[in-house]
Amino acid sequence: MDRKTAWILTLGTEVARGLVVNTNAAFLGRRLSQLGLDVEGVLTLVDDKRLIADLLGYVLRTYSPSLVVTTGGLGPTYDDVTLEAVAEALGRPLVLNPEALQMIREKFVSRGYELTRERVKMAYMPEGAAAIPNPVGTAPGALIRHGSTTIVCLPGVPREMEEMWLRHVEGSIGGLAGASIAEGSILVSGVPESTLAPVLRSLSEAYSSSYIKSHPRGYELSSPLLEVYVSAVAPTEGEARALVREICGRIAGEAVRLGGAVREYRCPS
Repeated sequence: MDRKTAWILTLGTEVARGLVVNTNAAFLGRRLSQLGLDVEGVLTLVDDKRLIADLLGYVLRTYSPSLVVTTGGLGPTYDDVTLEAVAEALGRPLVLNPEALQMIREKFVSRGYELTRERVKMAYMPEGAAAIPNPVGTAPGALIRHGSTTIVCLPGVPREMEEMWLRHVEGSIGGLAGASIAEGSILVSGVPESTLAPVLRSLSEAYSSSYIKSHPRGYELSSPLLEVYVSAVAPTEGEARALVREICGRIAGEAVRLGGAVREYRCPS
């Protein structure tokens, strides 16, 4: 199975400086992983056009990811520079997108607002971009195909970004990875995390398309309790679920062999 990769760029001075909690990265990282994409990195950058263009260009040239998702910087103010930076990184002109302009016109004119220069600014996108509707806010998103990479630019407001992703983006790029993901977990008592660690490492190596991670829920020595999360990617959902069941079963068997007990078993049927 070809490896499909993704990068996330969360853009905004307030995010980079810790004034706003970066929930966008967590949301997108999980959704992309569930699609079977291998998220290689997350970059958080201030609203600087040159910086964004340089680093996006570097990622595209060096890693040729299947998908790049940016959040933030699509609004009407002077420091909303994401689409300018993307256009620069791609070597494309920034042009007025008729589809995006119509979306903005419907948002403002229907409510009695005029189309000021600042509002029209949100309709300028890299040449060749497709506008993504924003059912919550006013700034449209943009989807751009650049060679083998799909670039999706979304607003930074979490509610807007999440609605746009779930309603208009995920379905259109879902086939990008060409894979399905399944998840499961088991709760193991009586085995310290350090004791189970070699087992989990060995299983991770044996099942290269899996992700296995232990999360302590008790105390390492006096009262060990571990939740072990398992996800697996495969060409079909049935194969992915079967892999998760197989891995969970092997973890459970090893935990019992090491003197522990399985308290809960939450793996797909």
